[in-house]
Amino acid sequence: MIRILTVVLLTALALPGLAQSPDKLGPGDTVHVTVFQQPDLTVDARIGDAGAISMPLVGPVKIAGQTTTQAAGTIAQALTDGQFLKAPQVAVALTTVRSRQVSVLGLIVHPGRYPLEEAHMKIPDLIAAAGGIAMGGSEDVTVIRDGKSQTVSALAKDFDLKGGDTVYIERAPVFYIYGEVIHAGAYPVKAGMTVLQAISIGGGITPRGSERRIKLRRLQPDGKTREYDASLVDVIKADDVIFVKEALF
Repeated sequence: MIRILTVVLLTALALPGLAQSPDKLGPGDTVHVTVFQQPDLTVDARIGDAGAISMPLVGPVKIAGQTTTQAAGTIAQALTDGQFLKAPQVAVALTTVRSRQVSVLGLIVHPGRYPLEEAHMKIPDLIAAAGGIAMGGSEDVTVIRDGKSQTVSALAKDFDLKGGDTVYIERAPVFYIYGEVIHAGAYPVKAGMTVLQAISIGGGITPRGSERRIKLRRLQPDGKTREYDASLVDVIKADDVIFVKEALF
């Protein structure tokens, strides 16, 4: 009983900076195994396709499907059963995660499936591994986990990805501006953006245009488009179309 409690305690406290993961280990994962007061038995090992690591003295020890705490107990038991050590104290830390993968789709340079290279992989890490967000992609991403979706910032550093997650990069919300503006086209829309700010982003009104002759077209919930006169202080929404007309002389 004392030996088991010691194994659990050491596993929880071992080696700062290495992950003590409640998730189960799998083939491809790399672990750091420490046997207290036995430096020759301390190893960094990769879990093979059969789910085992190779330990000095005892040889293959199957730990796939176990947590790091359970794996420590399994290794300790193998050392005891082989009569190599009496009541060994073992700690296991997860150092590289490859058994679990996440998918990234949508407006990303290299969409596909990627292994969780670290125990606590963040969304920015995944996006970097996939080549970055493609032109027109949103800075807010959708994470689908266990059939449920949530919106997370692409820059979030407090959100840990898990195996099976799907990260979807949607199109960034845009507005369109045409007519008598310097640079007509589509531009990203920000919360609270006004018509005046939108015109500024488009380079301003041409000498022939008039700030008193601005039309705004907006898609309604029923699918129809409504057009109305817009003022410079009106707040725009995603997919709005701003049209600056010529001045009347």
